[in-house]
Amino acid sequence: MVNYIIITGGVVSGLGKGITTASIGKILQLHGYRVTAMKIDPYINCDEGRI
Repeated sequence: MVNYIIITGGVVSGLGKGITTASIGKILQLHGYRVTAMKIDPYINCDEGRI
């Protein structure tokens, strides 16, 4: 069975989204889960200033 944990954040950098994601992933790995972290960025090929 596949489960997902989604961590979202706003446009402000430095809120700790990355360290939170890494910490949760490491804790899950230590409990025997297989973890894959993925970043989904809707603005990867677009300048958000033009939207």
